[in-house]
Amino acid sequence: MNPVAVLRASHLVTLTGPARPRVGPEMLDLAIIRDGGMLIRAGLIETVAPSEEIERALPNDAEVFDAAGRIVLPGFVDAHAHPVFGGNRVDEFEMRAGGATYEEIAANGGGIRSTVRQTRAASEEELLLQAQKRAEWFLRCGTTTMEAKSGYGLSVDEELKILRVIRQLNETTAIEFVPTFLGAHAIPDEFDGRPDQYADCVVHEMLPEVVRQDLAEACDIFCEEGYFDAAATRRILGAAKAAGLMLRVHADQLTNSGGAALAAELGALTADHLEQTDDVGIAALRKAAVQPVLLPGSVYALGKTGYPKARAMIESGLAVVLATDFNPGSSPTPSIPMILSLAATQMKMTPAEAVTAATINAAYSLRRGDKIGSLEKGKMANFSIFDCEDYRELAYYFGLPQTHAVYVRGRQVYPR
Repeated sequence: MNPVAVLRASHLVTLTGPARPRVGPEMLDLAIIRDGGMLIRAGLIETVAPSEEIERALPNDAEVFDAAGRIVLPGFVDAHAHPVFGGNRVDEFEMRAGGATYEEIAANGGGIRSTVRQTRAASEEELLLQAQKRAEWFLRCGTTTMEAKSGYGLSVDEELKILRVIRQLNETTAIEFVPTFLGAHAIPDEFDGRPDQYADCVVHEMLPEVVRQDLAEACDIFCEEGYFDAAATRRILGAAKAAGLMLRVHADQLTNSGGAALAAELGALTADHLEQTDDVGIAALRKAAVQPVLLPGSVYALGKTGYPKARAMIESGLAVVLATDFNPGSSPTPSIPMILSLAATQMKMTPAEAVTAATINAAYSLRRGDKIGSLEKGKMANFSIFDCEDYRELAYYFGLPQTHAVYVRGRQVYPR
C-alpha cells in the first residue's frame, strides 16, 4: 500500500492534546492546522503538519489527495446507536405528530416492543442487509466508528442473532462497530408483568452466552420507570461486571429516577441520555469520572424541549460525549453533523465543544482513544473531508450533506 498524503486543508482539525478525554476549556482547543496536511503509511498517521512541510518530504510513490481548501476532521465516533433492527416505526411517528406521547404509545404495546416483534420476524440475513444499508448512511455523514447495541430481540436466540449481525457488520463494512449487549432494553410481551423473571433470563441465560461467544464488549440497561428499576439495574450490571463486560446505562431519559447517580455507584463507563438529570446527578458523575453521552436527536425527534444540561456538565469538568442514538423509534438519524447543530442551538455547546464531544471524547468512551478520535502520529488514519472552509459550518448548515470523502485506515471508503 503506497503512502497517502492529504494536502491543503483549510482547517486540519487534529485535536492533538493530552492522552485522555478533554474537559472544561480543553474542549475548546481543536489544535487546528491551517493549510494543513498529513502523511499516512500502512493506514497509520506518520506526520501531521502544514502542507508545505509535508510536500518538502513527500515520498515519490505517495498518492496525493488535494483537499483544495476543504476541512479535514477525525472520523466521527458515534458512541450510542442501535443500528440493527427490523422494520420501522413511521406509524408511531405519525401518531406523535397527532399528539400521542412516546410513553402513551409504549403503554399500548408500541415503542420498543413494536420493533422487537419486527426484528424477531426478520432473518439474520435480512437484518444484515438492512444494517449494511444503514452503515452506508453513517459513512456518508462522516462516521467511521460507532457503538452498536442489541436490545430488539429480548430473548436468548434473538439477542444472539443481533449480536452476530453486528459481528458481520465489522467483517463486511468499512465502519468499526463496537458491540454492546442491551438485553435489558424492555420487558418483552411474554414476560409482561413478570420483570423479575425476565431479569433472571438476562442474568442466567443471555449474559453467559453473550460472554461465552465473545459477542459484546459492554452491557447496557434502560434504567427507567416502567422498564428496569434500581434493584434490577444493580443486579444485571453487577452480573455483567463480574463477567468482564464494561458497563453503560440509559439513565434519566424520561424521569429523574436517580439513574445518573446509580451509574456512578456502579462504576459505569458512560451514563447516556440524562435529559432529566439534576445537579446532584451531575456531581455524582463527576466524582466517579463517568462520561455523559448526550443524545439531543432523541429529544428533537420526540418533539420534546427538555435537553440535557450540557453547559452545567462541561462547567463541572465532565468529559461530555455527543452521539446520534440512532434507532427506529426516538432518533432515526445517522447524522453527527445534525447532532452538532442541535448541540449548538439547543444545548448551547460551542461548535468546538461539539466536535470534541463527537470525536476524541467519544473515542475514549469506547476505550479507543489511543487509536482513533484525533489526527496524531501513530493513530489510525480515519478522517472525513467536508465541502466547507471552516469547521463551524458543520453545525451552522443543517439538513445539508457536506461530506466530500471519508477515509478509514488511509483508504477512501466514501464515495466508493
